[in-house]
Amino acid sequence: MGSGTLVYGGQAWRFHPDDFRMASRYGIPEASSLTDWPIGYAELEPWYTRAEQMLGVAGPEGSLPHEPERSEDLPMPPMPQYETAHVLQQAAMALGISTTQPPLLLNSVPHHGRGACIECGSCVGFPCPTDAKNGTQNTMIRRAIASGRLIVAAETVADRIETDLEGRVTGVALIWEGAAGRHSVKVTANDVVLSAGAIESARLLLLSANEKEPDGLGNNAGLVGRNLQGHTYPTAFGLFDDEVYARKGPGVTIATTDFAHGTPGIVGGAMLADDFVMLPIIFWDAALPEGMPRWGQAPHDFMRANFRRLIQVKGPVHEIPNPDCRVELHPSVTDKWGRPVARLSGVVHPETIRTAAAMLERAKEWLAAAGAKAVWGDPPKPRLSAYQHQAGTCRMGTAPTNSVTDINGRVWGHENLFVADASLHPTNGAFNPVLTIMALAFRCADHLLHRLEDRPDLERSS
Repeated sequence: MGSGTLVYGGQAWRFHPDDFRMASRYGIPEASSLTDWPIGYAELEPWYTRAEQMLGVAGPEGSLPHEPERSEDLPMPPMPQYETAHVLQQAAMALGISTTQPPLLLNSVPHHGRGACIECGSCVGFPCPTDAKNGTQNTMIRRAIASGRLIVAAETVADRIETDLEGRVTGVALIWEGAAGRHSVKVTANDVVLSAGAIESARLLLLSANEKEPDGLGNNAGLVGRNLQGHTYPTAFGLFDDEVYARKGPGVTIATTDFAHGTPGIVGGAMLADDFVMLPIIFWDAALPEGMPRWGQAPHDFMRANFRRLIQVKGPVHEIPNPDCRVELHPSVTDKWGRPVARLSGVVHPETIRTAAAMLERAKEWLAAAGAKAVWGDPPKPRLSAYQHQAGTCRMGTAPTNSVTDINGRVWGHENLFVADASLHPTNGAFNPVLTIMALAFRCADHLLHRLEDRPDLERSS
């Protein structure tokens, strides 16, 4: 997370309670691996609060519409709302849609020794020029380094997880390039925690096969790398007579969670919101209306006349996991170290496509009610999973037959090997997942702390 949070947008949503119990609410669609989480919203609520307070989240007071409970208010007030929010708010009231301001991992006021957001609008894809966006790189990692108990090894690759002859995890093998060429070292550890994301955490487990587990660590049931998920983003565009596009950032200012669940005939749903400031290149790539060519004078004229008269509404669809969507080791392609690269395969489940089409219609209706004189957007087509917000390849569960880890992220069959990233997610929610990733990481860290308290010999040797 240290690099991803440097350039992300930072929408800090908690999952809906029903996001944790999808199979119980909807049943299991054919050819899917839809399941319930082994924990629920109530179990994760204090860790959501810990993440919000420790990293710093700006947003409304009290519980958001989809939250049944919240033990503490967010530590900072929301960002200001501008033209887009005012237009969409009036339409939501007319449609009977409840709205809220998206919670954001940024400083709306000076916080933790860093200044407030200057509303420049360059959140997504860029480091914050004033360091007001809150990620692990300027919060948790910085504090851990200051404690003297963390060493950051930059430009270093975890080659494999080391095990002894009995298959017990003993540490990690590292490789890096220096002035004299390739270097390697084996680092011993009492506990090893993987937090490389859904693709690379699964890849590292597969790369660490040994005689006892020839198909990869934790992969005796063939589940490591399976159930790869992401988020499909149906996006609707509305063209208005007046300028409605906010000139200040971050841009995302209003959202509804009414469609996360409860749409008749649909499994799951999505949070819908306006979005971050749209860069001109993104406008050209995604926002030109249907039938308009991407060459010649016409698209240039359209963009010049309408860049500030366009609103987009979009949201992350709760993907229905498919066991055929997976991360594998490529049989012939290797990286510069000679290690097999990750190969992704599988297509999103048909129910995901149906839900995405339904959410697109809800977004179009919202824009039309707001007064858009033209509304467009294409339904997402079937495609490889993991388009955005990758998750699910080391899912947590109740037994080795249905999951890769237990409820604490411990890999089945290994008392000292843990996973703490989005690969744990049995399902990936109808919201941006970063806050859930953080909450699970805090929960895993607390479990590890109690392990040390129960075994002081480990603490002394760590």
